[in-house]
Amino acid sequence: MVRAVKLNNIVFGNNRPFVLIAGPCVIESKASVLGIARTIQKITSKLKIPFVFKASYDKANRTSIHSFRGPGISEGLKILREIKQELNIPILSDVHCAHDMDIAAEVLDIIQIPAFLCRQTDLILAAARTGKIVNVKKGQFLAPWDVASIIKKMEEAGNRNLLLTERGSSFGYNNLVSDFRSLAVMRQTGYPVIFDASHSVQQPGGLGHASGGNNEYIPLLARCAVAAGVDGIFLETHPYPFKALSDGPNMLALNKLEGLLKDLVAIDRIIKNAQTR
Repeated sequence: MVRAVKLNNIVFGNNRPFVLIAGPCVIESKASVLGIARTIQKITSKLKIPFVFKASYDKANRTSIHSFRGPGISEGLKILREIKQELNIPILSDVHCAHDMDIAAEVLDIIQIPAFLCRQTDLILAAARTGKIVNVKKGQFLAPWDVASIIKKMEEAGNRNLLLTERGSSFGYNNLVSDFRSLAVMRQTGYPVIFDASHSVQQPGGLGHASGGNNEYIPLLARCAVAAGVDGIFLETHPYPFKALSDGPNMLALNKLEGLLKDLVAIDRIIKNAQTR
């Protein structure tokens, strides 16, 4: 049985319905992220899906030095705090530097460690010591059983509020592939597992100056992950993905979200009910 990780009235794991972590890749403006958050909240409330809003205040791992990174930590956290208070929803964002951790923890309900940084011991320890829930994305260069070292670091710091996210594995140059056996292997650790349906379709650096992606496959991979019994779905969405300032090719069009979530809820009920028999 996968342990329960609780965030107020939201429960990850313990055979509970999947949790949706969703939002745009990066904060483009307060108006844009507020509008996206409000739309997702309306959909998830109707479908009774637990929802955590995600948006990055700083994308420190862009391909090009000229790529848009977001408003930065001060303005970004201010915007996220206002959205959290106005809509009364929990917030997740990436933290790339250990020295940003304490100020980020004042706003964030879930601290996310980016995949490229999942082996950075000081960063993981700093996140763990905040006492917050920490979502660690498994690097595309790691095998699923390698998360044991991540877990050890978190537990040594006294924090078991851990989520593990699968986002695909490197498959040659500029390509990723999702091995759904990974979800089962990672869940055997006893911690909730999230599937990142957006970055699993990414083509890292595939456009030369930026990453490409195949967002038409997001629904397929999300359905497969829920059928595998995953504890949560991470999904980036935007009203106009190909006009987005970051990771547009990997984001689901916002107007397609409700239809996909209806499918996922139906699949999740079948799978979770079967697991309790």
